[in-house]
Amino acid sequence: MTEPILYSYRRCPYAMRARMALRYAGIAVEIREIVLREKPRHMLAVSPKGTVPVLVLPDGKVIDESLDIMAWALSRSDPDGWLVDDSLFRELIMENDGSFKRALDQYKYATRFPEQTAEDCRQQGERFLARLEAMLAEHVYLLTDKLTQADVAIFPFIRQFSMVDADWFVRAPYPRLRQWLAGLLASDLFNDVMQKQTAWQQNDHRVA
Repeated sequence: MTEPILYSYRRCPYAMRARMALRYAGIAVEIREIVLREKPRHMLAVSPKGTVPVLVLPDGKVIDESLDIMAWALSRSDPDGWLVDDSLFRELIMENDGSFKRALDQYKYATRFPEQTAEDCRQQGERFLARLEAMLAEHVYLLTDKLTQADVAIFPFIRQFSMVDADWFVRAPYPRLRQWLAGLLASDLFNDVMQKQTAWQQNDHRVA
């Protein structure tokens, strides 16, 4: 193995933010696009939890949390100063990956949660949207007037939320958030990492 292997799933927001950080840092990786119902044996062997992204380094070290992959990539190369590690960043990530992600899943799959309406789930998620809208009134991006890892780590989840009911999102009272999202969606970085990949097939004789 001459370069890191990244097990990924194109539409997974966790994998998306990892791919964006790796691409930004200029780190070449072998991307192995998985099929969710047929996860590669090698991926499961190195990371039994069975979720993407999973980064396997040439020395055999495995990094299987998206934020850790981002941190590893930025520790190697961070030309525009993305790296932040303060209490506000950690608080935002905790909310994004916690209560907002739960609301997002329930909003996307509302029929699986009959005890709540889709609108109820959406309103729970809107608490986070409103917080981001207020932050964007202060800066061009979430933390400062330049892009940081906070924007890249959170953006894929806002993208998913906006797609559940696109007509509603266009009318919702979050104009700054829409502008922020549109800018990231139009970026070369995002479009580069969203190129379609052929699903990787593991050869019986291939161990890595």
